[in-house]
Amino acid sequence: MLKMTSPQLSIVIPAYNEEANIGPCVRELLELLIDQEAIQTEVIVVNDNSHDDTEAEVLKLTERWPTVRLVRRQPPGGFGRALRTGLRFARGEVIVIYMADRSDHPQDVLRYFRTIHEGYDCVFGSRFVAGSEVKRYPKIKLVVNRVVNKSIQWMFWTDMNDLTNAFKAYRREVIEHCGPYRACHFNITLEMSLSALISGYQIREVPINWEGRTWGSSNLRMREMGRRYLCTLMMLFFQRILMSDDVQAERLRSLDTATEVFPNSPTAPN
Repeated sequence: MLKMTSPQLSIVIPAYNEEANIGPCVRELLELLIDQEAIQTEVIVVNDNSHDDTEAEVLKLTERWPTVRLVRRQPPGGFGRALRTGLRFARGEVIVIYMADRSDHPQDVLRYFRTIHEGYDCVFGSRFVAGSEVKRYPKIKLVVNRVVNKSIQWMFWTDMNDLTNAFKAYRREVIEHCGPYRACHFNITLEMSLSALISGYQIREVPINWEGRTWGSSNLRMREMGRRYLCTLMMLFFQRILMSDDVQAERLRSLDTATEVFPNSPTAPN
């Protein structure tokens, strides 16, 4: 068992009615990251008002891995609310957002962690670049995803092509600087990624693997989310325009030569 004080890596997993997925999801992660790679890792599962045995399945995992932490939310629910709660509890230097339905792959988390330590502030996975592999992605969702992400590329002058995907890694300071986040639902994925992008952080996009769930049904409702995504997108679009000079100033912060002045201190000898 890996003894841990302050974790190197926090993985935040919002979960709603995922009793059949959450156990294998967390086990696959920690068998790789703790048992094989000896990375000081905590997993924070946020139970977002589930009506099944999601919570009981998480508690079983704490017997083997004490760094599994269960957070119980009260209504109202929502992916964004659950994620915001999990971020408040995360203690790691690197924070990864991970889906409870096992659509994401543990090996990609390891790749994120290593890439962050190459000097990047964020690592964004893409399911639609060379080297990625996608299985069972619904055709209608694929068309909508590509249209939305192409629009985002044009609006924000970026080559990154999967900014709506939740599965990403951030240094703690990025989340602390860009927050607090306001989105209550799946639009928080867009709020987090675009906030980091327009703030000028160093971001690396890498190919990832994605696999559609084999148990349960998706909690994402595209019609409901449309107006929320649009609202978040427009808010951040105007924020990018209005704060462009501040971003430039932050990029030049390394040139800051300010020194503290003590009016009553004696003059240094020549």
